[in-house]
Amino acid sequence: MKKLLVFVILFIVLFVSSGQTYEEQTLIPALEKYLPSQPFKETLSHLHIPYWGTYVSVEERGYYQFIEFLLRKGAHVVMFGLIALALLNLLPKPRVWLAFVITIAIAMIDEYHQSLTGGRTPTTHDVLLDGFGALLFLSAWTLWHRRKKKVKKHEYANQ
Repeated sequence: MKKLLVFVILFIVLFVSSGQTYEEQTLIPALEKYLPSQPFKETLSHLHIPYWGTYVSVEERGYYQFIEFLLRKGAHVVMFGLIALALLNLLPKPRVWLAFVITIAIAMIDEYHQSLTGGRTPTTHDVLLDGFGALLFLSAWTLWHRRKKKVKKHEYANQ
């Protein structure tokens, strides 16, 4: 039951977030309040991130908008990574590939839901980013799981 609850909570957070306009979820006022000295601005000004046919940078968007962009895209990676792990945890036998495919389907549904929200633009780039998050988290889980099995096997052999 707890496993399902984790997935449901993540899905609700995703659904609510996708249904909000940019103005409802902007981080700019909080960033201006908590980062008035614009830390790392000089270092960040060297980053030019290709995204959706353009480059996103401090110069192009401004400091706070650039930080918000990084946080939003980071949230995609983390959220869909967590969704993938929650799905993996729900499957009767861990099937990483199935958790990945379902997560991609959820990402596509999420982008469609965003298309119904005013002021939001659904993009395949976000689906790719979501897929990257799922792949990253599932890969980390797989490596950890294999390492854990290897250690157990080694401990058993030494008894």
